[in-house]
Amino acid sequence: MTTIHNTNVACCTIPVVKSNYKPKGFFKSYAGFSKAYVAGPEKPGKVALVCVYDILGFMPQTQQGADILADKLGVQVLMPDFFEPEGPFPADKFPPQNDEEAAELQAFFGGIGKPENSVANLIRVGKALKDEGVEWLGVYGLCWGPKVAIPAGADPSTPINAVAACHPAMLSHGDVTELKVPLGLYPSKDEPIEEMKQILEIVSKKSFASQNDHKFYASPHGFGGARADLEDPQGKQDYEDLYARLVGFFGKLSGIHAHGMSASYHSDVPR
Repeated sequence: MTTIHNTNVACCTIPVVKSNYKPKGFFKSYAGFSKAYVAGPEKPGKVALVCVYDILGFMPQTQQGADILADKLGVQVLMPDFFEPEGPFPADKFPPQNDEEAAELQAFFGGIGKPENSVANLIRVGKALKDEGVEWLGVYGLCWGPKVAIPAGADPSTPINAVAACHPAMLSHGDVTELKVPLGLYPSKDEPIEEMKQILEIVSKKSFASQNDHKFYASPHGFGGARADLEDPQGKQDYEDLYARLVGFFGKLSGIHAHGMSASYHSDVPR
């Protein structure tokens, strides 16, 4: 019998969208990872960001988002290969076409793709960046990524200064009860809205409540990563708006004046 680790149906069924985008960054080994994508400066400055990608790993739309953030904020954006050594879930097997492939996907979420297994790795990366002189560190996760980023931001010794959750699969309100840093929450139409509302309710009572941000998007799950359809007008608009919000969220909290993008804040929660 297959153990179900990820119950988000949209996350497990929306197909990958092909992109011809050519990433602007480069790869290097970092903090125990043999491979990490780097957007922006070769050396991190006083402010840096880390991306925790979705289960499909280094995809063009995900790298494009990192390139946007690096360009608009003028900071290094680091994207480690959290699925080393096995690798991400194969794009050519996604979404699963039969019961056997569906079981393989769930096994991935229970193995190398088990979020809890990557929290310590993310903290290690954050501490390495701080050792390099980074004074303010933001982390954003896509799909699977928030289930890693938020627990890392709840760790008592966290090096992270703010986290953002983009179309977060598998996330529950219990994940934010111990969160120690501001949260940007950006669900798609496919996330459980009542769970998202509970998350907002919990973080609204935190000492950093005035620094939180959120927006609920009408696009499907995955619109900021490997499932981003930038040929579709609505998909392109929401993709650009999401990264504009991340620029604004991280820029405001870190004290960086971002350029070239804008977004309004604290949008109403759907009823």
